[in-house]
Amino acid sequence: MKAYINREQYQQKLRRKKRRLRPRLWFFIVLLIVFITMIIYSCSTLFNWNKDNRNVKKIEEIIENNVQPVEKKEQGKLINPPSETDSDYWYYINIPFYDIDFSKLLNKNPDTVAFIHIPNTNINYPIVQANDNQYYLNHAFDKSKNDAGWVYMDYRNSSNFSDDNTIIYGHGRVNKTVFGSLKDTLTDKWQSDKSNYVIQISTPSTNFVYQIFSIYTIESESYYITPAFSTNEKKEIWLSTMKERNITPINTNININDKVITLSTCQNNNGGRIVVQGKLIKQQPK
Repeated sequence: MKAYINREQYQQKLRRKKRRLRPRLWFFIVLLIVFITMIIYSCSTLFNWNKDNRNVKKIEEIIENNVQPVEKKEQGKLINPPSETDSDYWYYINIPFYDIDFSKLLNKNPDTVAFIHIPNTNINYPIVQANDNQYYLNHAFDKSKNDAGWVYMDYRNSSNFSDDNTIIYGHGRVNKTVFGSLKDTLTDKWQSDKSNYVIQISTPSTNFVYQIFSIYTIESESYYITPAFSTNEKKEIWLSTMKERNITPINTNININDKVITLSTCQNNNGGRIVVQGKLIKQQPK
């Protein structure tokens, strides 16, 4: 026979069922809220990322339209030339200077201290310098708020590139703006072209050419971004360490009389860095 329950028993049964369902319902509600929040955050992040990239591109176009670099083929003053006649140094001193008129750049941003160019990369930017190493992490050349940041010199450095080690930073953007194309220096294609191993710098007073001697990746540290050394011995050890890290086919001799430029960008979100370092081989006063 079919068992019948009275009204009170039926209501008790419903209450027990609701109590069992309530935790599951709350779980799905919380899960839905988290999911929606993640979607909103991802869309917002993507929107801001694209917006920052568009703004950087606009600034790049303005700079390109107002600043026309001139290649100067004069030899200039040779810096710390080697005694060996077969050294690659004698090949790289034939690379022309990259000269920039800074009048328009300085009008747009008085923090401008130099201009950098690296062959077969997208790196063709004014270099700025602030009172700390934080401001241009999230401000563009026009000083607008921008997470793409800009290319900037370490605040500890002298803007005339006279330090033992002049350090230049920039974000490694996926779309290869700022220092994003520094990743290209890790490729066989880029490394196979001998003429790529130079960094051309122009300042309001002087033009420089640096010969690259080391390219490598490393976890975040402060040793490679040491701007000056208290003794020649410490500098010699540092130079030896930087050269030993090199992962490219180049074999450039360096010594304590060399002035170094260090370019640093992020390789990944875990603190990895891509580092490119060169030694000064010639300069030319304007």
